[in-house]
Amino acid sequence: MKIPFKVKSFLTLLLSTLFCLGVSAQPVQPADLPDAPGRNLVQTVCFTCHSAFNITGSAGYASSQEWQEVFGAMVDLPQEQATTIGNYLAGQFPPRPGRAPTLISGPVQIDITEWMAPTPGQRVRDPAEAPDGSIWWTGMWASVLGRLNPATGAMEEFRLPVNARPHSLVPDSNGNIWYTGNSNGTIGRLDPLTGDITQIPTRAADPHSMAFHPNGDLYFTAQNSGMLGRLNPTTGELTEIDTEARPYGIKVGNNGTVWIAYNGTNKIGAMDPETMNVRYYDIPGARSRVRRLDLSADGMVWFVNSTQGRIGRLDPASGAITQWDSPSGPQSAPYALAVINDTVWYNESGMRPDALVRFDPATETFQSWAIPSGVGIIRNMAVTRNGDLLIHQSSSNRIGRVRILPGADPE
Repeated sequence: MKIPFKVKSFLTLLLSTLFCLGVSAQPVQPADLPDAPGRNLVQTVCFTCHSAFNITGSAGYASSQEWQEVFGAMVDLPQEQATTIGNYLAGQFPPRPGRAPTLISGPVQIDITEWMAPTPGQRVRDPAEAPDGSIWWTGMWASVLGRLNPATGAMEEFRLPVNARPHSLVPDSNGNIWYTGNSNGTIGRLDPLTGDITQIPTRAADPHSMAFHPNGDLYFTAQNSGMLGRLNPTTGELTEIDTEARPYGIKVGNNGTVWIAYNGTNKIGAMDPETMNVRYYDIPGARSRVRRLDLSADGMVWFVNSTQGRIGRLDPASGAITQWDSPSGPQSAPYALAVINDTVWYNESGMRPDALVRFDPATETFQSWAIPSGVGIIRNMAVTRNGDLLIHQSSSNRIGRVRILPGADPE
């Protein structure tokens, strides 16, 4: 069902209260925060949804306005209260040392446009382009799917079953939006024309990320369940298998191989789409973990080694793996990744602000930019038909489009 804008102010407050950040409220003692004007208001407003660690363990921000941009994406407050809270947080929790990204200059020029999603606190993620050019996203913690018209900036949201908590989505060729019900163990389909929702129960408790295959089937990962799945959208036939620990990102190669990133072990998987047998490639280092991956035109598999602060390339033919240190070092935590014209784009999620990084394999050189609202982590990226990069910032509730300016990228 659509959420009309005229009732947005009520629903945003309600949803952000019910679902804000998915963190159970915890009793907080006054000693958990420094004693200064505004502390009681912070405890009353923020700890309805958060534990104290969300503030005390944060990267910190330099100004009241920066802090207001963070919590303003989570809940609507009267300006006087927002100013009081912002002043308190800026005074008591300034930026932590060592979290600033190492930004690398270079020849490429980009333009980043960002849009704020209507419902605060929904933790937007996983944007993708539909056949009509609209941009869709999941509002995981508010159980909504959102649609953006990038030409006008108009947005609308579609409410899903309250316990769905959609993690990722993929549009099909007819414009239907398929999503993973990460909290209710379903694969869902939304018909945007009617608002009708179809849910297909899965054995896996937490469907995570998914991708359509040229054979018409939908393949998905289930991280905590340790499972991989295949769904025939026409017949509803569902096949699920057990796999290595915490399968995460998923991509389909040009030859039909389904590639799996593992976030619970140091492996990348290559799954046969018919038999669902998986061949595993070990990533050097027992602590290596891969969240996202993508493929270049030559069939090379590019990945982020999140725990080691590196990006890497797997040659499927030989099994050879090459890795490069990300500019901001071992704590940079590369997360999302996409390949555009054989150039690798990813983010450094451990930095504040979140940094967008471009890596040119031909020259083995990096270039990077600070994301304007970079407080909330890009968790997935997608490439549009015209070569734009779709990103998001979960904590600041924004969907973004990165446009590579004409003449800026030699590829």
